[in-house]
Amino acid sequence: MVEYDFSGKVAFVTGAAHGQGRSHAQHYARHGADVVVTDIGHNVDTVPYDLGTADELNETAGLVESEGQEALAIEMDVREEAEVEAAVGEALDEFGRIDFLANNAGIGSLSDATEMDEAMWDEMIDTNLKGVWLCAKHVGKHFIDRGDGGKIVSTSSTAGAIGLPGQGHYVSAKHGVLGLTKTLALELAEYDVNVNCIGPTGIDTPMISGFTEAYGEETLGEMAELTGPWNVFGDGGMIDASDISEAYMWLSSDAARYVTGIYLPVDAGFLAK
Repeated sequence: MVEYDFSGKVAFVTGAAHGQGRSHAQHYARHGADVVVTDIGHNVDTVPYDLGTADELNETAGLVESEGQEALAIEMDVREEAEVEAAVGEALDEFGRIDFLANNAGIGSLSDATEMDEAMWDEMIDTNLKGVWLCAKHVGKHFIDRGDGGKIVSTSSTAGAIGLPGQGHYVSAKHGVLGLTKTLALELAEYDVNVNCIGPTGIDTPMISGFTEAYGEETLGEMAELTGPWNVFGDGGMIDASDISEAYMWLSSDAARYVTGIYLPVDAGFLAK
């Protein structure tokens, strides 16, 4: 693990109750940052697996504290601007600053575009794209007001670069994250704010295991026949959340001070095919 010095810094991590978000929170803490961990705390009708709970969110906060850093846990729905604005305000009241926004919150579901109902489309776009914008908006305002820079890193996907059958809503949202990233990078450059996104391949998280349980190995196998294996290493299986966290840490560090507006694939060669 590369060592970065985030002493005196504060990270704001969405979707932090489990999976990638929990890993990101732990990594920020290991490098010396205090961490605000947020998650929705309840399920969403169109998502066929359990989302992060309040208890899991508090567990993540405990893991941050076990690294010797302060943690603040906030239940927040990234789809609701009032909740996002209030959470950012609470974080600033507690710590006085935010230095890193980790836009990680996201959901997954599966349906052909011609069969998908409107609620599934809306909940996907609202969570995976609107939520990224709302968090960037309100943390970005803080960066502008403070005037000494900041880092925004968002989770796109390999689906942000290609099409995937049964995931037109997810693909649209993740392509949108890349477009938003590039635009924010231009708009916030004068305030010394770096804005980037990451394109993970399949990751061993509750989202993927929930997908498998909900839709079955056969359905996912049919999708893989059209897209190829998840990666070109080993057996083509999943990578670890920590692999994405390491990319988050680099993009949050001074080592990446001249990196902005990029889509960084951490895909084990998925997009090389």
